[in-house]
Amino acid sequence: MGLRIIVLAKQVPDTRNVGKDAMKEDGTINRAALPAIFNPEDLNALEQALQLKDAHPGSTITLLTMGLPRAAEMVRESLYRGGDDGVVLTDRPLGGADTLATSYSLAQTIKHLGKFDIIVGGRQAIDGDTAQVGPQVAEKLGLPQVTYAESVRVNDGVATVKRRLENGFETVECPLPLMVTVGGSADVCRPRNARLVQKYKYAVSPSEKAKLPEDKQAFVDARPYLNIREWGVKEIEADPEQIGLNGSPTKVKTVVNVVFQAKEARRIEAGNDTDLEDLVKELIAEHIIG
Repeated sequence: MGLRIIVLAKQVPDTRNVGKDAMKEDGTINRAALPAIFNPEDLNALEQALQLKDAHPGSTITLLTMGLPRAAEMVRESLYRGGDDGVVLTDRPLGGADTLATSYSLAQTIKHLGKFDIIVGGRQAIDGDTAQVGPQVAEKLGLPQVTYAESVRVNDGVATVKRRLENGFETVECPLPLMVTVGGSADVCRPRNARLVQKYKYAVSPSEKAKLPEDKQAFVDARPYLNIREWGVKEIEADPEQIGLNGSPTKVKTVVNVVFQAKEARRIEAGNDTDLEDLVKELIAEHIIG
């Protein structure tokens, strides 16, 4: 019997290219100004979903991502590798969300997607490193959860998950439906399939389609599989007080840009916050950081 699989994935800033314009004045990430990539551990999660699909004929994979309209690129990447469809959750009121507001928005979207058997996501995103969203989604949906997964198998409605722990492995069993978060030690994601790239290279979201010439829009409309779903606050019936900045108790007080020059870098040893603050002031005065 086929499985209904949802993959949670995030388009994140490429942390190898972070400049002075990386943050906005309100302390949130300036995502529009940064190169974006598929969050690495979410690719590990996608591979686990694809392996489950291979093992259970008739399974479907829906990729769910929340972000700017350009996050439709995430859905295309999933389609190129063997996914079936996807949803881009994007709306201005969703911006600036912390993990609590993000998990609420994702949980609301999953409720509107309908029945599912398993949700798979990366352990954490490289732009926040909190590892909180997956567990919070599970809590909001009332699901059991298994974290730090390295492999997932399903048989007769029960998932067997191998977990990578600090000093070894643990194998646990859990009935479906459930939430699984996958770590970077899991199998790397398979490459794009050339045949699927040819099939889905013109797949677009409504925001992208609106920018196309009329003949290209007609081409996409005639092929339903090329239409990527794009939902906002209205479609998921979200409470305005639980999304975006309104629903985010986490606030960034200040951001300090610290850059070490390789030839003058020194080892920092500080016994407490006061010592560290004094050391930073000293380095600034010496023009070593700034």
